[in-house]
Amino acid sequence: MDSSWLRPAAAGLEILPARAFIDPLRPVDLAIITHAHADHARPGHKQVIATAQTLAIMAARLGPDFAETKTVLDYGESLMLGDLRLGMAPAGHILGSAQIIMDYNDTRIIAAGDYKRAADPTCQPFQPVPCDIFITEATFGLPVFRQPDPLAEIARLLALRARFQGRAILVAAYALGKAQRLIALLRQAGWDETIYLHGAMLGPCRIYQEFGVDLGDLQPVTTDRKSLPADQLAGQFVLAPPSALGSRWARRLPDPVSCMASGWMQVRARARQSGIECPLVISDHADWPDLLATLDEVRPRQVWVTHGREDALLHACKQRGLDARALRLIGYEEDSA
Repeated sequence: MDSSWLRPAAAGLEILPARAFIDPLRPVDLAIITHAHADHARPGHKQVIATAQTLAIMAARLGPDFAETKTVLDYGESLMLGDLRLGMAPAGHILGSAQIIMDYNDTRIIAAGDYKRAADPTCQPFQPVPCDIFITEATFGLPVFRQPDPLAEIARLLALRARFQGRAILVAAYALGKAQRLIALLRQAGWDETIYLHGAMLGPCRIYQEFGVDLGDLQPVTTDRKSLPADQLAGQFVLAPPSALGSRWARRLPDPVSCMASGWMQVRARARQSGIECPLVISDHADWPDLLATLDEVRPRQVWVTHGREDALLHACKQRGLDARALRLIGYEEDSA
């Protein structure tokens, strides 16, 4: 097994035989992007290789000229970069998210990027692919992090709405990925009425719909700089980014009940500090049991941990007889968890 051709560098994980970087932090000649969240997908690269969905989201977020050349590499496809074979497999994190599969010198290394194992109707599920070296995140890499059934959390949200029909149910969620998943989960739970959105949610939802994700009837809270009448929003679900909580925009809603969907809502102190009345533990990252289950399914000989709570995961790897190391990459945020 030869891992000398992949190394951490200032710009990110560097693939030496391909002269490329995975999710680079600064402009490079060739960037391979796992998914379109801002901490992984940045502008200024000469060439970007990613799934079609990721490239579309990047163009919407960053403008059509975010890279000189855009190359689509979809799930199950591969291309050669010199003597290295590059492929993609679903990561289950958000729409278009991908694990990066690299085969070179009789060694397969997979960089999973951010991933989750829980069911998500808005993106393809994580696909375990056996490899020699598995590069994983550890955002929730502690045994205490065990996430509940997302539909059980949605049931709590629906019960909250039944109790407070005269108030808007304001749900804070990351605009890309989490918001669309919440909408789809509400639809799955039987809510077929209009869901109202902060303006920051509109663009990402439109892209999901363009790629065939059915989100039902969505309407903006504000049109032509005018908010909808308060009585129209009473008893309705309103989705907004976390930054909108407590803002002037939110105060226009009828006595909003503040909710937030995040894996971090399991840490009750975070919910209290943010003034959240209804914390929803819904995450787009693998929790502790799913991190361990993934290692058992992928069966790597070695594990590299990029960021998060590395120590407990490293210990668990060693208990399984796996060689493991922490890369401690910086620049990848966890607030969208």
